[in-house]
Parts: sequence; C-alpha cells; structure tokens
Amino acid sequence: MAFQAETSYIKIKILNNPHGTAIMALYHVHSKVIGMNICIFGASSDIINEKYVNSAYELAAKMAKRSHGLIFGGGGKGVMGATAQAVYDNGGFVYGVAPEFMSEYNVFFEHCTKFKHTKTMAERKTFMEDQADAFIIAPGGIGTFEEFFEVYTLKQLGRHSKAIAVFNPFGYYDKLLDMLKHCVHEDFMVSASLDLIKIFEDPDELLDYIENYSGKTADVQKLRYDLKDE
Repeated sequence: MAFQAETSYIKIKILNNPHGTAIMALYHVHSKVIGMNICIFGASSDIINEKYVNSAYELAAKMAKRSHGLIFGGGGKGVMGATAQAVYDNGGFVYGVAPEFMSEYNVFFEHCTKFKHTKTMAERKTFMEDQADAFIIAPGGIGTFEEFFEVYTLKQLGRHSKAIAVFNPFGYYDKLLDMLKHCVHEDFMVSASLDLIKIFEDPDELLDYIENYSGKTADVQKLRYDLKDE
C-alpha cells in the first residue's frame, strides 16, 4: 500500500497591476507527499528515561524527511508522542488511531493530520496493521510487546510480508531478543523465525532496510516444523 498524504492551503501574494495599485491574490496550492505508511509502536508513558524519547524523535524526524507518513496509537506522550511530534515538526503526515474510551484520559496528540476512533483495542490494532506498509518496534512496555508479537506472529503465519524492524537504542530490547534465541534453543521456535525481524540501533540503517525491503510470504510449514528443502 503506497502512502499518499494530500494537503492544501491558501497562499497570499501581493501583485502590482498596470495602474500601480496593489492587488492581493489568493492561490490555492495543492501538494502530495508520496512515501510509505510506517506504523511505529512504542511507549505512551511520560515517565520513561528521556534518552528513549529523544531517540524516537530522531528516528521519526528522519523518517518524515524521507517523505514517509506515520500511523501510530494516537498518544501525545512518551515514545509515541515523540514520534508524532517529530513527524509533525518536519511536515509529515500523522495518522492517529485510538479506541473511543481513551478520550476520557485526554492523552491524544493534538496535531494529527487524521485521527480515527475505534470501538476496541483489537479494532485499533487491526486497522493499523492493515494501513501500514512496514512496522517499527520502538522501546515500550507490555502494550508494545503485544503489538510486536501480533505482527510477528501474523508474518510467521503468512498473513503479511511487511518489514518488521526493531529499534533498539541503548540495547533496550537485548533481553527480549535473548529470550527469542532461548526459544529457538529450546525448540519452541525454529531459527528461521528470527529472520522475519531485523534489529537496529542506527535510525538511518533501519530506514534504509525498510525502504529496500522486498518481502515474501513466509513458508508456514517450514517455520512450524523446520522442514528442510529436498
């Protein structure tokens, strides 16, 4: 799904006519930004260490400068808010998605280009997954883990073939990645499952990976049973 964000605005220009009087002309300017629609999952809490917030801002700012849009959980705080603010600050398209019940907490990012309210958390997640061309897993807690493992599982089941990039500043996800390797060691996963995701500390390398990613549908039988090619 190619991401297309359309914007329009009024430009005012002062012209001089042949009689020497100034004329104010109104121009309707229309622009279109074409890139990817990248979903970023991340923490919505504002009590986390600022270094993770700053890292998320840097990543999302670079993403916007490459003309990619953001789809995210709609929050205005923490890693989630930093990514939205970065894309907004750099003229990008910001699409927030959140369930209606969260309105009572007054935690939404105020400058979304578009905002969709869903009935449930499950509906929110499905919508974001369907709209996204790729996924970035930024530092977060159990909500982010749940979102990560859902898109990871769906990819292993052949339900999508989109890039999943884990943004790992300051080694935040090292222990989680160790756990995945432990699952392989104990035969709860096959090693090929680890190839469905890619880990990055550098934002530019992460974005290069997503932009050049050419996915193919996973072979479900091989990933479940570790079947070998004959």
